[in-house]
Amino acid sequence: MQRVERTVFISYRRTNVPWALAIFQNLTQFGYDVFFDFSGIASGDFETVILENIRARAHFLVILTPSALEKCGEPDDWLRREIEIAFESRRNIVPLMLEGFDFGTPTIASQLTGTLAPLRHYNALNVPADYFLEAMGRLRDRYLNVALDAVPQPASLPARRAAAEQKREAAAAPKVAEEELTAQQWFERGVNAVDLDEKLRFYSNGIRLKPDYANAFNNRGLARSDKGDQDGAIEDYNRAILLNANDADYFYNRGLARYRKSDLDGAIADYNEAIRLKPDFAEAFNNRGYGRRKKGDLDGATADYSTAIRLKPDYARAFNNRGNARYDKGDFDGAIADYDEAIRLKPGFAEVFVNRGSARRYKGDLDGTIADCDDAIRLKPDLAMAFNNRGYARYLKGDLEEALQDCTEAIRLRPDLAEAFDSLGCIRRAMGDVEGSLHDYNEALRLKPDYVEAVANRDAVLKAIADTSKNQPS
Repeated sequence: MQRVERTVFISYRRTNVPWALAIFQNLTQFGYDVFFDFSGIASGDFETVILENIRARAHFLVILTPSALEKCGEPDDWLRREIEIAFESRRNIVPLMLEGFDFGTPTIASQLTGTLAPLRHYNALNVPADYFLEAMGRLRDRYLNVALDAVPQPASLPARRAAAEQKREAAAAPKVAEEELTAQQWFERGVNAVDLDEKLRFYSNGIRLKPDYANAFNNRGLARSDKGDQDGAIEDYNRAILLNANDADYFYNRGLARYRKSDLDGAIADYNEAIRLKPDFAEAFNNRGYGRRKKGDLDGATADYSTAIRLKPDYARAFNNRGNARYDKGDFDGAIADYDEAIRLKPGFAEVFVNRGSARRYKGDLDGTIADCDDAIRLKPDLAMAFNNRGYARYLKGDLEEALQDCTEAIRLRPDLAEAFDSLGCIRRAMGDVEGSLHDYNEALRLKPDYVEAVANRDAVLKAIADTSKNQPS
C-alpha cells in the first residue's frame, strides 16, 4: 500500500552540521519526523542506531558539498555506508546539493565509484543559502510529497530511544541563522579553491561570520602551512583545538606544522593526542614515526610504521618509511623488502626507487642502484636525488664523465642539495681536480654544517694537500 510518508533521515558530514540542523528545524516545523545524528551517538550503539533508522524512514536526504565525498573512497567511511544502506533499503533518496557541488566535477566524479555511482542519477535539489526557505518549500512540496510503499517495520526500541534523544537535543538547539549558513558557503568555497590566497580569504570570511568555526580555523591553518607560514598555521590550529579539543585531525595537523618547524617533541606530543582520540589513525602513527626517526629512536619509529601498516595494509608510504628506518639501522635486506612492497602498492612512487637504490648500493649492487635511479628519473625527471645517487654509483664504477654529468644535473635541479656537492667533490678528486673537490666539500658543509661524510672527505683532501707540500723539495 502506498501513501505519503513523513519520516526522514538526514545523512551529512560533521563539518556541515549547521546545514543539517537548519533542514531538521524546517522540516520538523512542518510536521516531519526527522532523524540525524546531532550530538554524537555512543560508539557501541552507533551502527545499530544509524542503520535501523535509515531502514525505518521513508526519505533519505544526503547533504552534498564539495568536501562531503572526500573520504568516501574508504570502505569504512560512514557517509558512504549510510548511502549504501539507503540504496539497499530502496529509500526515497534526495541529494541536496549545496554551493560548489556538481556531479560533473572531475574530483567529485572520481569519488562516486562502485556502489556510490548510482547517486548521480537521482533527482537532486540545489539548496542556496540565500534562498534556503524557498528550497525547503520545493523539498517538501515536490521531493517528499510522493506516495511510497509503507515502511515495513519500525526500528528497535533502543534505536527509537536513541533517535528520540537526538531529536530532543536538536530541537533544543538555537535556530540556525542565515549568517551561519553563509559561513558554511565560504568554508566550502575555500575547500574548492586551488589558489592558497583565495583559500585564506574564503576561510577568513567564514570565520568573520562565525567566530567559533573550528573547522574553518583548521582549514585556514592547512592553507597557511602550505604557504610556509607554520607559526600562523599553529595559531589557527590552537584556536580550532580551543573550540573543539576532541578532533584528532586538529592535533594531527598541528603536529605536522610543528614537525616542519623542527619542534620534534611538540610534534610527537600532538601525534600522541591524535592517536589517543583516534586509536586507528594510521597517518598519525606514520607521522609520529617521522619524529621518532629524526630523534634517533629507530626502534620506536619502526614500531610506529608497523602499526600504521597493520591499520592500513596498502599504506605504501609507511612501507617506504619503515624501509628508511631499517636502512638507518643497517638492515638493508629488510629495507629492500619494504621498498619492494611500497613499489608494488604504488608503482609510480619515484622516491622509493631512489631509496631502494641506496640500499642496493650498500649491498654492492651498483647496477641495481643505477637501474633504480633510472626508474626514478623516468617517473620524476626533476628528482635531483635520483641524479645524485646515479652519479655516485657511476663514480664507484669508475664512469667518471657520466658521474660528473649526473651530479652537475642534480645541482642544477637543486642548488641546495649538499649531498650532490659532496658527490661532485669525490668525482673531481678522482679526476685529479683537488682544488675543485675542496671547493665542493666546502659548499656541501656550508649547506649542511653537520654533514659527517663531507667533513671526512674534506679532511682527506686537506691531508693529501699537506702531505704533498711536505714532500715538495725545499
